[in-house]
Amino acid sequence: MNRLARFAGFGRHEEGHGAEPHHQEVVVERMQPEELREPIIAALRMVHDPEIPVNIYDLGLIYTIDIQSSGDVNVEMTLTAPACPVAGMMPGIVRDAVAGVEGVGEVKVDLVWDPPWTVERMSDEAKLQLGML
Repeated sequence: MNRLARFAGFGRHEEGHGAEPHHQEVVVERMQPEELREPIIAALRMVHDPEIPVNIYDLGLIYTIDIQSSGDVNVEMTLTAPACPVAGMMPGIVRDAVAGVEGVGEVKVDLVWDPPWTVERMSDEAKLQLGML
């Protein structure tokens, strides 16, 4: 039985009667916003720039991850160049990756160009992977 079915109470019946299912109050524990940060970063590390074999987080393309108490997430990101061929698709890919994290609500991704991306924004791991260290 999947998580939604368990949450909704499907499959539970009164002992001995089977006709009327009983209703039980279910308490849902909400995660604190900062508890979502690491799983969101892990999801972003699964998204790669198609022209560079490094994930977008370690490339330094993610400028901000703003997590609301409701679980909604606002991401500001950039690309390595304004003429990047995936400029139209990348915000949707990022939105889908973040939305796939359990506990995340609505996701808004804004593509920004200021400040412009530079190599200095890359993590040491990314620089090492690209032979820059």
